[in-house]
Amino acid sequence: MVDRYAREEMKSKWSIQAKYQAWLDVEKAVVVAWNKLGLIPDEDAKKIVENAGFSVERIDEIEAITRHDLIAFTTSVSETLGEESRWFHYGMTSSDTVDTAVALQMRDSLALIIEDVKMVMASIKTRAEEHKMTLMVGRSHGIHGEPITFGLVLAVWYDEMARHLENLQQTMEVICVGQVSGAMGNFAHAPLELEEYTCEALGLKAAPASNQVIQRDRYARLASALALMASSIEKFAVQVRHWQRTEVYECEEFFAKGQKGSSAMPHKRNPILTENITGLARMVRAYVIPAMENVALWHERDISHSSTERFWLPDSFVTSDFMLHRFNSVIANLVVYPENMMRNLNLTGGLVFSQRVLLELPLKGVSREDAYRIVQRNAMKVWEGLQQGKSAINDKGESLYLQYLLDDEELRQSLSEEAIRECFNYDYYTKNVDKIFARVFK
Repeated sequence: MVDRYAREEMKSKWSIQAKYQAWLDVEKAVVVAWNKLGLIPDEDAKKIVENAGFSVERIDEIEAITRHDLIAFTTSVSETLGEESRWFHYGMTSSDTVDTAVALQMRDSLALIIEDVKMVMASIKTRAEEHKMTLMVGRSHGIHGEPITFGLVLAVWYDEMARHLENLQQTMEVICVGQVSGAMGNFAHAPLELEEYTCEALGLKAAPASNQVIQRDRYARLASALALMASSIEKFAVQVRHWQRTEVYECEEFFAKGQKGSSAMPHKRNPILTENITGLARMVRAYVIPAMENVALWHERDISHSSTERFWLPDSFVTSDFMLHRFNSVIANLVVYPENMMRNLNLTGGLVFSQRVLLELPLKGVSREDAYRIVQRNAMKVWEGLQQGKSAINDKGESLYLQYLLDDEELRQSLSEEAIRECFNYDYYTKNVDKIFARVFK
């Protein structure tokens, strides 16, 4: 974990202390389950539950000799107990402890991520409602298309995050499983009830079947869900980065008093937060590969997955959590410039209305091919002027494209001046915004 990109609330869930505490929680739950089944005497079970502890330093000392962290852990715990230590880790294999404990860590961490997503969705919704009717140009291929509203852009983001929320909630069901099935998963040394009692006490489901480990397709599902979510956050961040470009300047990240953008150029206001988000998303996606490759373990298990999970599990959660909070700050504090949005919308002098004109002509009996030809040839005149650095607005302050259309004799045979001018009405493009919002923000 990189401290620079870690929040303490999530980071603490993956500390060495937290890992061993989760192991101890599982082991104690197993002791209680054995007691319920009549194996461990009440007094011994009580002593273990009340007195069992560990020392990270002592575990490290023992592991330096044993080269086995679970054995080092159980030895350290046993040193805090008396004769009752004979029941500690009874009938279990290492993965019974480790995989069930990791399920606890994943569950608690994913619960934080889910709350993060809800937080981001709430911020997006607030800004969407604020700018529901703020006009801007829609772009495809980076080129001006037709008028939209900034609120509609944010509604798309909200809808996308709602899908991630559902996916993460479903993933929670997939990863919240434990096992106490023994060395080969055959329950040779413990009844199924031991696993069921243990998992119930821990708030987990018992894996219907396991070998020596919880199957890693569950973990891969988690990695994939986080990566998909991160990809959408990056998508939004890239959009902000584009809007902040000097030539566009429709939105920008909040620039705090005293903040510096460049060591060399004092005027700079850079989109550093969203650039950072782009980089973090790349890392979260990168963890999908080892998670996927961990699915194919040898036979009942090997430990090729273990080393990768020491990296990707904490890092994917910590990075995702940090990224979501950073993006929430971006969207909640995003500075929006409606005037610049309108300036850019008018940059091509009405070309954004070309489809509206195109669709009117077939209603008057003109073939689509002829309609397209008429509308496009006038649009190309505007582009030719823009290529030469000329304005797309005429001397009267009106759209040059509108002027060309009004002067087109072939077009005027089908459309009156009033009908052509009506095609340049922005209200036409916002008439269904309320209905779209009603579908998105249910």
